[in-house]
Amino acid sequence: MRKLLFTAMTAICVVTASAQHYTLEDLLSDEFAPRSITAMVSSEDGTHFYQADPQQTAVIKYSYSTGEAVDTLFNTRTARNCSFDNFQGFLVSSDENRVLIYRDREQVYRHSFRANYYYHDVRRNMVRKLSEHLSKQMIPTFSPDGKMVAYVIENNIWLTKFDFDTESQVTKDGELNKVINGATDWVYEEEFGVTRLLEFSPDNRLLAFVRTDESAVKEFSFQTFNKQLYPDFYRFKYPKAGEANSTVECRVFDIESRTIRALDVPLDAGGYIPRIKFTHDPDQLAVMTLNRDQNRFDMYFASPRSMVSKLVLREESKYYIDSDWLNSVHFLKDRFTYISEKDGYSHIYIYGLSGTMQKQLTTGNYDVISLLGVDEPTETVFYEAADESPIRRNIYKVNINKGQPQKLSQQPGYNSASFSRQGKFFVNRWSDADTPTVITLHDGNGKQLRVLEDNQSVRAKAASAQFPRREYITVPAADGITRLNGWILKPHNFDPTRKYPVVMIQYSGPNSQQVLDRYKADWYYALLNEGIVVACVDGRGTGARGEEFRKSTYLNLGIKESDDQIAAARYLASLPYIDKNGIGIWGWSYGGYNVLMSMSRGNGIFKAGVAIAPVTDWRFYDTVYTERFMRTPQQNSEGYEKGSAIALAGRLEGNLLLIHGMADDNVHFQNSVEYTRALVEAGKHFDMFFFPDKDHFIAGENAKRYLYGKVIDHFKRNLK
Repeated sequence: MRKLLFTAMTAICVVTASAQHYTLEDLLSDEFAPRSITAMVSSEDGTHFYQADPQQTAVIKYSYSTGEAVDTLFNTRTARNCSFDNFQGFLVSSDENRVLIYRDREQVYRHSFRANYYYHDVRRNMVRKLSEHLSKQMIPTFSPDGKMVAYVIENNIWLTKFDFDTESQVTKDGELNKVINGATDWVYEEEFGVTRLLEFSPDNRLLAFVRTDESAVKEFSFQTFNKQLYPDFYRFKYPKAGEANSTVECRVFDIESRTIRALDVPLDAGGYIPRIKFTHDPDQLAVMTLNRDQNRFDMYFASPRSMVSKLVLREESKYYIDSDWLNSVHFLKDRFTYISEKDGYSHIYIYGLSGTMQKQLTTGNYDVISLLGVDEPTETVFYEAADESPIRRNIYKVNINKGQPQKLSQQPGYNSASFSRQGKFFVNRWSDADTPTVITLHDGNGKQLRVLEDNQSVRAKAASAQFPRREYITVPAADGITRLNGWILKPHNFDPTRKYPVVMIQYSGPNSQQVLDRYKADWYYALLNEGIVVACVDGRGTGARGEEFRKSTYLNLGIKESDDQIAAARYLASLPYIDKNGIGIWGWSYGGYNVLMSMSRGNGIFKAGVAIAPVTDWRFYDTVYTERFMRTPQQNSEGYEKGSAIALAGRLEGNLLLIHGMADDNVHFQNSVEYTRALVEAGKHFDMFFFPDKDHFIAGENAKRYLYGKVIDHFKRNLK
């Protein structure tokens, strides 16, 4: 679920000036959605970037400082032996002598894919297939000197040496649903956000990789119909909470001697290796591990020569370690960076290579959200922080030695940034509640060089439509002490003397946020046209408010989250313009789960609800996500029982619409099937709709329009 974030929510803030002149279809189109820019891939020195042309026929090199094209590294029209007219993506070697081009992309899971790769020798202007193997390739990785590339075919690692024009097979034990070399299994990809555990040493002599054995992991399957007379079955390994995980082992391939050896890295049973990374020393491979409970993070320096491992960093938590912080480890020559929550907020720390903490680089009662990059020559760290407010984001840089942060973002609201290598330049994306995203290019000191996309046309359309302003509010939590962040949207021609129904939009999952000072454009603005108020409140457990707030739902998912939505509903019911008998609640994924929990624990406060693709019992969900917050069912049976929507089905009150995609590989359709069974046994009437062959996002064809039309109709019928 990857924090169960509902990425299908693309927002739109629209209201008419005098009469409604937009439809749900308008809201689901791109008319009011901010435009982005073509991906800019940094060169190794950080002063140039590569971009595909709009037709996807060429890879062009540009100067960051001027924006001018300085070279064309590949062109389908002029490259020798090029058998295709366009491509879908590319990679460039650090020395720019080779470009990998891919076509015929075939999705595997959410992020991973296989494709037909071709490599282009820039100096000879020659193209040929990367592999002579008939199967497609995955996760190609250049060696630091650009003379080799490693990749995965059918769960085995292969190696191409360009100077010798040779291709060789590195591993031979890879097998579907059994052994994976270099790539990752479903749960690593979904919950650790990693598709590649394959790294060259800095001296180009070694290839480190993680071998995953998922033989003991139970297989999950579901039917796929696809308008066939005889349906198929889709099968894959999916470890559910408390069940067997894949076993993992870090290995090293010596390229010259062609030998593979396993590193002696301590790992608890069922534990994880979410990251591996070489330091500047080719004899120091950082192997990052988490125990199965994910409350202990260990980083070892393993020697590929001696096979000996040394514990360098250990961090333990009474809750859990956020695996995203493993991405904050950046190695300099004699130290490294790491984000920790040890003082109650997430901050950047500097450690020596011996594991001794040298200093805390950022401090304060706010969270550092992400470490964005490191300029090693100047020892400058770039990061994103929620320092001004939990609902806002700013970009900063700080020198490791001087330690005085400098704000690089220029406007209050929501800023996010992507830096070039060495932090020489960055692309900033800024918006606030009223302004569609503005994309700008800056140098490493924050000076704006040019505007890449101002979205003026979208801004003009929003202005002419007189978009409603979000009214930001704070709401008392169920504990009567904590204040929660929220917003309210009111229909056009709002009359404060009337009583309006309200629909509460929420997600509520750990470390998530829906209440942000950021332009959003979403389907629920269509509810305003129906005379329905829309509100959103981020309850306890959500992000950017420190560790205690963020992890307060530990071992008891669904309790405080639903308590806070119930408390927010009662607050809304107390407002003079809200119909206390017309309160609805909506959510997708974790949000769908919390709809069911809230309607079952709310003593009738919710008259109607819509739950889309909900978890209904945490025993059905995967090990990594579920056990991070709940531990295993064997360890925490009480928490699983109290947090089970199925166990609470008999207490459901209000008119429920349950929606699920039947080919959901993430939150399985099984969740809604078993919840349906429980409702039937309890004599609870409800409405249900399923989407054949649709996954967690229920996208494509007419699905979204149909889905949201059904949702809006449900609230119209049941709240008025």
